[in-house]
Amino acid sequence: MAMSKHADSTESLRAPRRSSGSPPSEARRWPPVAESEATIRIVLAQPRGFCAGVVRAVDIVERALEKHGKPVYVRHEIVHNQHVVDALKKKGARFVEEVSEIPDGALTVFSAHGVSQSVVREAESRALPVIDATCPLVSKVHSQAKHYVAQGRALILIGHRGHPEVEGTMGQAGAEVRLVSSKEDVDRLDLARDAPVAYVTQTTLSVDDTREVIAALKGRFDDIAGPHTSDICYATQNRQSAVRELCKIADLILVVGSKNSSNSNRLREIGVEAGIPSYLIADGSELDPAWLMDKKTIGLTAGASAPEVLVLDVIETLRGIVGDVNVSRMNGIEEHVEFRLPPELRD
Repeated sequence: MAMSKHADSTESLRAPRRSSGSPPSEARRWPPVAESEATIRIVLAQPRGFCAGVVRAVDIVERALEKHGKPVYVRHEIVHNQHVVDALKKKGARFVEEVSEIPDGALTVFSAHGVSQSVVREAESRALPVIDATCPLVSKVHSQAKHYVAQGRALILIGHRGHPEVEGTMGQAGAEVRLVSSKEDVDRLDLARDAPVAYVTQTTLSVDDTREVIAALKGRFDDIAGPHTSDICYATQNRQSAVRELCKIADLILVVGSKNSSNSNRLREIGVEAGIPSYLIADGSELDPAWLMDKKTIGLTAGASAPEVLVLDVIETLRGIVGDVNVSRMNGIEEHVEFRLPPELRD
């Protein structure tokens, strides 16, 4: 099943920009039909899709290409979405996993996930011109980690081993970092109860995801410090809360995102935990018509690195399968967060 013309168009990779209260773009594309005429009802999560950190990272690569020409080398995928990566490749971006793969003198972009100090030093040693696209919220975690280490505290990172953000944070702290993902990991920590400790968290984990582990840490240690819950990534929490609301009304949850996207996988897991059949799909081509059997209401959302054009593609595919669909949007948080571009790319 090929992607629709909407996904093949030059429509922006960025999140749709609209003022609070204005109709969503998808409502203008597909006006809801009368409920009695529609075979299936599609309810869109609010919010969904691109967060401010992803918008900034994609903008950085596009602006760098416009200003400096191609190629621009990006260490690791700029964000975890193959559609975004492929679109940027067509414009002249080249993605590598190691700085050693970048030619001398080539413009280099660090991905939104952040990098370790060893990567920074390697780029500096080769005098590579670097633009840092690390999400400002990830950079804030790096600063918090260094602050706690400077206080003489043992640092604990709540996150998933192997995730590039975790590797970057562990390499930024300047000291040993103990990684935990569960209460059991907390029990195994080789630290005395009265040791001064601190924790930081991977930004793609929400308040809900970390609550149990943080409680275990606070129960284990007498002298513990950590960030306020307001420092948790707003986008992760908002998207998870929206899916929980969808689960109250949906027969099926579809999450648009890449398989290697941590936050997209978590959105699918939330649907499964609620007892709702839930699937992670890259675009409409991965939609299995069998999933729709006896389903009346489909909850549709997208991970923080998935562009809205892919959500539109899924809706178009559903139309092709079942005919008329009733498209509506749940009430939810309107995000107005914007992060500034690096000074060298500002107009």
